[in-house]
Amino acid sequence: MAEYQNIFNTVQVRTEPHHGVELPKGELSRQGKPVFVWLLGKIGDAQFGPIHLGVAGTVSAVCFVMALLIIGMNFSASVHYNPIEFIRLFPWLAPEPPAPHYVILAPPMNEGGWWQMAGFFLTMSLLIWWWHVYNRARALGLGTHMAWAFASAIFLFLTLGFIRPLLLGNWSEAVPSVFSLTSTGPLPTRCGTATCTTTRTTCFPLRTCTAPPSCSRCTAPPLLAVSHLGGDREVEQMHEPRHLCQ
Repeated sequence: MAEYQNIFNTVQVRTEPHHGVELPKGELSRQGKPVFVWLLGKIGDAQFGPIHLGVAGTVSAVCFVMALLIIGMNFSASVHYNPIEFIRLFPWLAPEPPAPHYVILAPPMNEGGWWQMAGFFLTMSLLIWWWHVYNRARALGLGTHMAWAFASAIFLFLTLGFIRPLLLGNWSEAVPSVFSLTSTGPLPTRCGTATCTTTRTTCFPLRTCTAPPSCSRCTAPPLLAVSHLGGDREVEQMHEPRHLCQ
């Protein structure tokens, strides 16, 4: 790095909106008018938009909204549509997977069917969005690092909710929901620490190699916390290890 600038910007500069790099011929145009958001400018670029979704991005967004709708309706039904209880118990609410006696069969909707449907739409949304991110990087001549980092997170998600239950032959072995605080808590107790450690060691090296250094949950937060003491100078050493990613 030639110089370092703290992530928390004290001065925001307003320029003409940037409409993005030129798209290849035949690509759908970007949608929306660029706007400047003051809160975004405190931690980075204040400009929001225009957005390029395309066919894959639109399908992914629709699947994600469907998954959220199913999960939200199940959350509301579990507290008898009480808004106060919904807010109070929100971190612990989750659509439960089918009971053990259903094995890997399709259960009734109120006994795990909604969990399967929400999982289907959420999985399709993630996979299609990965395809969208990968294609956009290739179309614009960028590296595919973010796509492969995202793929490692998807692999962890699929391991908890699909691969492991399928190998064990029972949907009840899956985690309730990725939005619940109780999703992965009992997993080490149920399947052993070795299984969790193996899965994580498979995913984390790829994410460490490909994700931006600023997303490192182990290094970046402490450095930002002590930036007023000069600790941010260590950021110069947080460059991407390119020889590990090739």
